[in-house]
Amino acid sequence: MNLKDIQNLIKFVAKSGASEVKLEMEDLKITIRTGTESKGQTIVHTEAPAMAVAPAAPAVAQPAPAAEAPAEDPNSKYITVKSPIIGTFYRKPAPDKPVFKGVGDKIKEGDVLCIIEAMKLFNEIESEISGTIVKVLVEDSTPVEFDQPLFLVDPS
Repeated sequence: MNLKDIQNLIKFVAKSGASEVKLEMEDLKITIRTGTESKGQTIVHTEAPAMAVAPAAPAVAQPAPAAEAPAEDPNSKYITVKSPIIGTFYRKPAPDKPVFKGVGDKIKEGDVLCIIEAMKLFNEIESEISGTIVKVLVEDSTPVEFDQPLFLVDPS
C-alpha cells in the first residue's frame, strides 16, 4: 500500500461517516478514527515496520472552520429528497415528454419524481413523502452521487 492509497482511504472513511476503520495487512496496520476528539477531526495511526509514511501526509486533518453565528437556514423547514443510488439524473421519462414533477407541483407518496440511470437501467425514484416541490437541486441529465440532495419538498 503506497501513500496515495492511504490518502484515498482516509478520504473515503471521512466521507463515509464511519467513526473507526481498522485495516491489517501482512506488514501494515492502519487505524483511522474520525470525530473522536473534536468534530471533523480525522486521526490516523499506522504501524509499518518496513514502510515509512512520508511527512507530506498529515496525521491529523484540521477541522473546518465553524460559522461564527448559527444562522437560521431558510431551507430547514423543507424535507430533502436524496438520491438512493449513483447514476445519471433525468427529470423526464423521454426527451420529448414533459418533466415528472416541477417546482410548485403537489406530490404524494408513490409519485415518480425522476429517473436515475445506473448501468443502463432506468430506476424510477418515487416520493416517500407528500407535499409541494419547492426546489429542484439537480440539472437534468447530470450525474448524481448516492445521498445527493435532489429536491426540496414543503411537507405542509
